[in-house]
Amino acid sequence: MNFAAIKYCDIANGEGVRTSLFVSGCRRGCPECFNPETWSFTAGEPFTGETAEQILESLDQPFVAGLTVLGGEPMEPENQSGLVGFLESVRARFPIGGPETIWCYTGDTLEELQEGGPHRTDVTDRVLACLDVLVDGPYERELHDITLRFRGSSNQRIIDMIRTRDQGRVVLWEDDRLYASHTM
Repeated sequence: MNFAAIKYCDIANGEGVRTSLFVSGCRRGCPECFNPETWSFTAGEPFTGETAEQILESLDQPFVAGLTVLGGEPMEPENQSGLVGFLESVRARFPIGGPETIWCYTGDTLEELQEGGPHRTDVTDRVLACLDVLVDGPYERELHDITLRFRGSSNQRIIDMIRTRDQGRVVLWEDDRLYASHTM
C-alpha cells in the first residue's frame, strides 16, 4: 500500500487535533473530489513499518485526539489488506473507547462493506472493528453543503461505530453540542 500524505495536527478530518493518513488508490473518481492526486495506487510512497511507527508516536502526544484514515479510498481491497495490521497495532496501543479515536472516510456505505458488498474482503470486519467513527458515502457535488462538519455532502453519514456494533444497527455520531449549535 502507498500513501499520498500524512498530516500531523489536522483539525479538518475528525474531532479534535488528529494525525491524518491519506492512502493512495481510488477507483471511484467522484466529480470534484477534493483529493484527485490520491486516485493512483502508485501515488506517494510505500507505507512501511517506519511510517507506521512515526504515526504511532504522533498519536502519543497529549493534545492529539486520534487517527483519521482517508485518501484515496481506504476501503479499496488493496488498501484494506495494507491497513488492517496497522489499525490493529494502533488499537493495541490505544484501546477502543479510550481518548484516542480512529476515524475513517470511505465512499462506500457501511451497508456496501457488509456481506456481498463490492469492497468486502476477508479483512473488512477486522478493519471496521478498529474504527470509532466511519464517515460513509460518496461525495455528491449536487448535495454539497459547506455548513456540514466533517463531510462534504449531505448524503454522507458520520457513523458511531462503537454504538452501531453494540446496537446492531446504524447509529449516527453525535456532535459536540457547542459545535452542533453553531451556525456559519
